[in-house]
Amino acid sequence: MSTFYWSARTFVVSPITRLLFRPWVKGRANVPETGGAILASNHLSFSDSVFMPALLDRQVHFLAKMEYFTGSGVKGWVTRRFFEAANQLPMDRSGGAASLRSLDAGLDALRAGKLLGIYPEGTRSPDGRLHRGKIGVAKLALAAGVPVVPIAMIGTDRVQPIGRTVPTIRRVGVIFGEPLDFSHLREQAQDIAVLRQVTDEIMEAIRRLSGQEYVDLYAADVKAGRVHRPGTS
Repeated sequence: MSTFYWSARTFVVSPITRLLFRPWVKGRANVPETGGAILASNHLSFSDSVFMPALLDRQVHFLAKMEYFTGSGVKGWVTRRFFEAANQLPMDRSGGAASLRSLDAGLDALRAGKLLGIYPEGTRSPDGRLHRGKIGVAKLALAAGVPVVPIAMIGTDRVQPIGRTVPTIRRVGVIFGEPLDFSHLREQAQDIAVLRQVTDEIMEAIRRLSGQEYVDLYAADVKAGRVHRPGTS
């Protein structure tokens, strides 16, 4: 755990989070104490990446969108330095080969025995529903041979909905589900149908924990007004 991350979590983030938002948590023991694992969560708010790691003793490395690392001016520099100091990993979300290359940093982290936080929907839910997961989470799980812990963030969309900068003080919850083991499918890591199956199983586990309505559309398409049914990937 980096000195910056430990200091910020221990003396700033965790105390403030617990005092103001009084988060309740279930299933924390489902997160492995050692070794690599994927923490796959629904994504309702920017603050998801604050509340969930604040409740764990281990550091969580997130795949953060590339824009946080490429901003200009003073704000861009401060943002970039913050995410670098917190050991966040840049993720190209444009799709295709660029996105797949970005997964390599996550794979390295998992192979090094770290916890990797992922939002399989790819972006925050635009309507509070749970959307179709992208297969990157399955690629990482099978390639690294690590368990996947499904997670449900509860109420964070009411604390900090999309477009709101200053959070509203109210209670939130985090549910850590039982780890999912896909080690028996490692030899099929290049099979798109298998990756789709694994991703859908992860999303179903998240849905059961969160109680959200599931919609078989990508969140990014819903945001953009594209509502065609997705293909295999």
